[in-house]
Amino acid sequence: MLNRYPLWKNLFITLIVAMGFYYAAPNLYAPDPALQIGGSSGAQGINERLMERASEALSEAGIGHFGEEVQDSGKTGLIRLESREQQLKAQAILQRALGDGYIVALNLAPTTPDWLVSGGAQPMKLGLDLSGGVHFKLEVDVDAATDRKLEQYENGIKRRLREERIRGRIALDGTRIGMTFRSVEDREAARAEVRDLYPELLLDRVDEDMPQLFAEVTETTIAEVVEYAVAQNLTTLRNRVNELGVSEPLVQRQGKNRIVVELPGIQDTAEAKRILGKVANLEFRLVAEANAPISERQRFDYRGETRQGMTEWLERDIIITGERVSNAAASFDQNGQPNVQITLDGEGGMLMSRATRANVKRRMGVLFIERKYRTRYETDENGETVVIRDPYDEKKVLTAPVIQSALGAQFQITGLDSPAESSELALMLRAGALAAPISFVEERTVGPSLGAENIELGVKSLQLGLALVVLFMMVYYRIFGVIAVVALTANLVLLVAVMSLLSATLTLPGIAGIVLTVGMAVDANVLIFARIREELAAGTSNQLAIHSGFERAVTTILDANITTLIVAIILYAVGTGPIKGFAVTLSVGIITSMFTAIMGTRALVNMSYGGRRVERLSIGRVRMKADAASKEATA
Repeated sequence: MLNRYPLWKNLFITLIVAMGFYYAAPNLYAPDPALQIGGSSGAQGINERLMERASEALSEAGIGHFGEEVQDSGKTGLIRLESREQQLKAQAILQRALGDGYIVALNLAPTTPDWLVSGGAQPMKLGLDLSGGVHFKLEVDVDAATDRKLEQYENGIKRRLREERIRGRIALDGTRIGMTFRSVEDREAARAEVRDLYPELLLDRVDEDMPQLFAEVTETTIAEVVEYAVAQNLTTLRNRVNELGVSEPLVQRQGKNRIVVELPGIQDTAEAKRILGKVANLEFRLVAEANAPISERQRFDYRGETRQGMTEWLERDIIITGERVSNAAASFDQNGQPNVQITLDGEGGMLMSRATRANVKRRMGVLFIERKYRTRYETDENGETVVIRDPYDEKKVLTAPVIQSALGAQFQITGLDSPAESSELALMLRAGALAAPISFVEERTVGPSLGAENIELGVKSLQLGLALVVLFMMVYYRIFGVIAVVALTANLVLLVAVMSLLSATLTLPGIAGIVLTVGMAVDANVLIFARIREELAAGTSNQLAIHSGFERAVTTILDANITTLIVAIILYAVGTGPIKGFAVTLSVGIITSMFTAIMGTRALVNMSYGGRRVERLSIGRVRMKADAASKEATA
């Protein structure tokens, strides 16, 4: 029988559409404005007492709030607010009340019911232009990168000459390394060793008869150092953002030594700075001998609550830094204590092996370096309170074990306070160390109000386009137009559902993709209905016209949509940021529109006209051909 679907096919279409409504439903529940509280380090937890403190501070300020809760097993805390307009004010109040030990970030707390969450239904993620976020322009300190390189040269030369038992005084002199020896013979021997170790350095002597030698860095080497520092910091920032799971971030180089970072969904500048600028680097140094001169050693405090007040003297010479770490993973030792499994690169393993082989039974300190901020409040000339955050580097000793045997490229770091601390340290080392310090030269916050305006405008454009399409289809195609509108609605629901399931990020270009999808979905129905009209105009019976119209239009629909899908895939492959968002939305929309046009519309038409005798199809005006009209008149 023509135009009848088997039961299983109708059930299949119904199931798909029902699942679409289920997974699209979370997008109907608007999130609550909220504040999220977290520790400045992974080892710092959040408890009920702290949340009560935060609640009391908000109550004293007259800010309405509710739903205080500790999340992630004490890692973070969440407070929901009654009004989004109070977010920034509430954030400033909590940040001052809790102090520098905690980070207060703006957040949007989901309100999706448990019966949807239990089935894996989640709302779509929103991009920077819709949800708000932060835009940073960072500058790499190329002078610091050059100074660090000079220090590496200095330490390397000292180490090599010490191994070769060539005595002399070595110190930095501006952009060059000055070396003074006891004799001209020692100078020439040192010259050969330095040339072998660092052939890129320019070696010069003051006088033929004076035991002095200078090593200078060339302009080419400095340019290479700067290029490496910027490229390494770019890679590190990308890795950190990716490791932390920020959706649709933008990290790209701008100019010679600047990097632009955009983080959607993060409205708190301080939180974003912590993510990007956190320095979790390591330095491996030998514990200094008790009789070592003060110029060759430094004193550091131990890190951790159990060793407060304890200090350690370390040598100034650095064996290796965290830049030599190629991989890091959090683990536990045989006693169940947290540690970090370290894997060094080839040069790092060689340097570690050489240093430990020559110092068995001595102790080696692991120095943890972390960038922190001190917050102070000042009153400006207008009487308003200004928040000033001063950066500083905190250097503390993690552990100082005895070297039992020569170490290689793989070993472990112990002495950590908690699994959370070991996980955070491993993440930072795995993402890579910053090759040079970075500073924030530009900060722009894209507020939720702008995002809300973009969403409102995007939704209005979608509503207007949809209304015009609905009006045209119903006027021009009558009942068949109504069927097309129902199929179009199902298409939009399925599109949103698939986007939510894929955890795709919706941007403003993505909304444009949805509007385009509406047009493409209707175009498929127009092709089908036009074919049906052609069959009716040729004098074909109603049922046969419906059947032939769908069968003949399928090929055209597939060809048109597949070619567009190919372009969308190419856009996704080569595009970045908003372009990818547009490509994802368009690709998903093409697939769902083909399903609803070919199968959904056909199922609705079958239910309306299939399996029975139909005198006339409500598909608008049909201009019959002359021969077909004469046949009808004769009949």
